[in-house]
Amino acid sequence: MSAANFGTGVTTFPRIYDVAGIGVGPFNLGLAALAAPVDGLDAVFLEQRRGFDWHPGMMLESAHLQVPFMADLVTLADPTSRYSFLNYLKEAGRLYPFYIRENFYPLRAEYNQYCQWVANELPNVRFGVTVQRITFADGIYELHSMGPEGAEVVRARRLVLGTGTSPHIPEAGAGLVSDGGLVLHNSEYLARREELVRQPSITIVGSGQSAAEIYYDLLGEIDIHGYQLNWVTRSGRFFPLEYSKLTLEMTSPEYVDYFHALPERTRDRLNANQKNLYKGIDAELINDIHELLYTKSVAGPVRTSLLTQAALSGGSYDPVNDNHRLDFKHQELQEDFSLESAAVVLATGYSYREPAFLSGIYQRIRRDSNGRFDVGRNYGIGAAAEDIFVQNAELHTHGFVTPDLGMAAYRNSCILREITGREVYPVERSIAFQHFGVPQRTVVPA
Repeated sequence: MSAANFGTGVTTFPRIYDVAGIGVGPFNLGLAALAAPVDGLDAVFLEQRRGFDWHPGMMLESAHLQVPFMADLVTLADPTSRYSFLNYLKEAGRLYPFYIRENFYPLRAEYNQYCQWVANELPNVRFGVTVQRITFADGIYELHSMGPEGAEVVRARRLVLGTGTSPHIPEAGAGLVSDGGLVLHNSEYLARREELVRQPSITIVGSGQSAAEIYYDLLGEIDIHGYQLNWVTRSGRFFPLEYSKLTLEMTSPEYVDYFHALPERTRDRLNANQKNLYKGIDAELINDIHELLYTKSVAGPVRTSLLTQAALSGGSYDPVNDNHRLDFKHQELQEDFSLESAAVVLATGYSYREPAFLSGIYQRIRRDSNGRFDVGRNYGIGAAAEDIFVQNAELHTHGFVTPDLGMAAYRNSCILREITGREVYPVERSIAFQHFGVPQRTVVPA
């Protein structure tokens, strides 16, 4: 379709991008940064928020990433990129302080500022644009959107979905949230912290890094505010993130190859049993928590309880007493018990929700037996052609490395290879010393 400019007699055509990214979290922002200098590649990335902000509800002052600074947006794909974390530090006048600090793990707030800097530097990222529906015709995707200047249609030949994950509330906790009172997901923590510390009792449900950070933060002020602080998990222990070198080799192209080739049921079983590889607590934080508990116990018993093997089974809110009853089942003893708490923090993680705007192109997406995206090894989900790709929506097909910031540049290199038809950035294929499948047998001549 063309549009005639009657004032000049010149016929213009609507712009058709080579690729449109939807959602700008760290993963699609990294793709935008790697795509920006590629000659001949016309890309745009759309985000409904007005600016980049990564987990603002958990931006605790001392919180840091669980991966080193090299797991930034670009370095592991292109160490020479101007969008690297080290270049950001240089531009911000903070490179030498970071060097003297001698700590490879950036503060979470610092990483967020870095991403904001990259987003502001990139010409291919647009904020404040909400994609409402997508249609497809004649090889072109039309993204019907609402932007700062009103309704618009963005056209592209390929899509990369980077809408990210959403706060997960387990079914057993849904009633607590809807009943009223002070119940929140950890994503709201900082925004509602002042409400929490005024309560006589607080219960944290969950066992991952976010739960540990919140517990440590609240434990530090338990003497000031005088609340009872409970930390409850269904896990058998408050387990650390496994971070040994040979385990880290599982965040590799070879392991993704191995995992992706497994039967669907086997992959689902492995994901259920590998949570300590990507959902554990930083070991140093566990030690800091214990040290703080020990320090506070010198003055007498600390008003806190840490409970394991306790799976949340339900609960209710008493508006008269402004109190919640939380029901649990002990996993090993198979016994029910309850706790009362004035406030509840559900540090229950995040899960992927398929965006509603995909309904118009539902038939163009491959599905597995459970209706999930059938994500190819190259991160594509297109049913007819490799023209739709996903970021952080392939846990069930690619394994626990999916949310890993350190594997993002690798995934983006693969996606760019598929989009451009050439290897723009070298794609590693073999980095591990170990083998994950059955080794090739060598036949020895008689």
